[in-house]
Amino acid sequence: MKRLKFKSVVALANSKLSIKSAAIILSASTLVSALLGIFRDRLLNSYYLNTYPTGIDAYTAAFTVPDFMFFILTSGALAVSFIPVFNERLAKGNKKSAWELSSSVINLFAIATLIASILIMIFAEPLIRYVVGPGLDEPGTILAINMMRVIAINPFLMSIATVLSSIQQAVGRFVFYALAPALYNVGILIGITWFTGGINIFGIQLFDGGIMGVAIGVVFGAILQVIVSLVGLVGLGFDYQFKINWKNQGFRSILGLLPARSLDQGIDYFNTLVNTNLSSRMGAGSLRCYQQATSLHQMPVNLIGVAISTAFFPQMTEDVGEGDDVKFYETFRKALRMIIWISLPVAIIAFFARGYVVSFVANGGDALIASVLGTLVLAIFARSIFHIASRGFYARQDTKTPFVVSIIAIGLSTLLAVIFTKLGFGPEGLGFAQSIGAILEIIILLVILQKKSNGKLLNKEFWRVFVRMLISGVVTGCVAYSMTKFFPLMKTDASLLAALPKFLLISVTSVVAYLLAGYFLDLEEVKPVIAKVKKILFGNVAE
Repeated sequence: MKRLKFKSVVALANSKLSIKSAAIILSASTLVSALLGIFRDRLLNSYYLNTYPTGIDAYTAAFTVPDFMFFILTSGALAVSFIPVFNERLAKGNKKSAWELSSSVINLFAIATLIASILIMIFAEPLIRYVVGPGLDEPGTILAINMMRVIAINPFLMSIATVLSSIQQAVGRFVFYALAPALYNVGILIGITWFTGGINIFGIQLFDGGIMGVAIGVVFGAILQVIVSLVGLVGLGFDYQFKINWKNQGFRSILGLLPARSLDQGIDYFNTLVNTNLSSRMGAGSLRCYQQATSLHQMPVNLIGVAISTAFFPQMTEDVGEGDDVKFYETFRKALRMIIWISLPVAIIAFFARGYVVSFVANGGDALIASVLGTLVLAIFARSIFHIASRGFYARQDTKTPFVVSIIAIGLSTLLAVIFTKLGFGPEGLGFAQSIGAILEIIILLVILQKKSNGKLLNKEFWRVFVRMLISGVVTGCVAYSMTKFFPLMKTDASLLAALPKFLLISVTSVVAYLLAGYFLDLEEVKPVIAKVKKILFGNVAE
């Protein structure tokens, strides 16, 4: 009976969703994951940032190479190349080919990432000493080496979870796909709260504890991702085969698309490796402070840009598959307008209230993290747009153009990062370099898309709306600035309970100003929000 109930719940969760429902679920799950991430970082920083900066820098450095291998081999590289080809097979009614290529992709990536994981374990010492953490002291270097060898298994585990999740995403099933990132953070939180005290099973002490327990929690989180991704396959009819079918045309198409996207991901993360290397030389704690600022700026990017783009991407691939350019342009513009409209006030509030934002991950705030975050706010806006701009190419199975553009943008960011470091700008210089590169990247991508569409993609109506959104953003900035002057972050606001009410007041007031400005400027995006508010406030009166 319980088994039948479980299956029915899973089947309900695995039902196909509309774009709107998918966007809501993805945004909600990203928000939950982000909140868990904030809680995770707050615990880590409260335990180690001030008391053991060498340890927290070592932990941060240990992540970089395993993450690099995951991003370059799997991550977004797989999703944007797998989904269009997989959907093409399903659209033609060829389920056998679709499942064959799915099995082949799982097996190939499992082998590739397992080899990568083993190599990371073997070469952890030179990777830490010469590539990502040359500025760490000797105790920090040894700790980082040991933690990297533990975390090295993550590319293997997470690649399997990513393939399984991509299958679900391709067929419009997003519930279990959305749960995976949150469970990853849950695993790390378990590592922080329990594994740092040691692991004892049946009286046998397997591990003595310490910050190494956090690394074990990272692996545990990856295992949870694999489990929830497997549950998400229930009811989809996935026919797994323990072999690689090299003759499958869909699989060969994916292999043809992967190199450009993988290199694109690799170049993006190469910039992270460079910045990790540079920040490790700026004194104890600088590496962690820079990483925390980049992590905070990435949260709204994931919540807005990634979530909305992911929800719209299957529809975009369908439009392209049907050969309907007009419908594709409409879908793209709708997604782009939604991302701009939401990300603009978020970036503005993040800039003016950055002290409050940082206080959520570092008890009492941190001046250096806040300063770096201030340099990254333009990147919040630009990188949110990037995810839909790049998918405009991926939907047409073009992974090469975004790759070439990334080379230009990341090359500039890396060059500027080195120059700004030489000029003594500190971690803030790294942030400025990131923002400049991100802006350049979206400008080039949108210009190319516009030319490919003969000027039909971003029409006059889009630009009129964009200008009105910018005007609303200026109003929001003035209100946010005024509110932070009325409610400055004080030394007495050390606790989360003290800082949160002020931040919410600043944010809510600024958002209301943004909505009112948009309403008077006749922005289409504002109308359903205003209608919803009116219904909540005056619905009963009308009745």
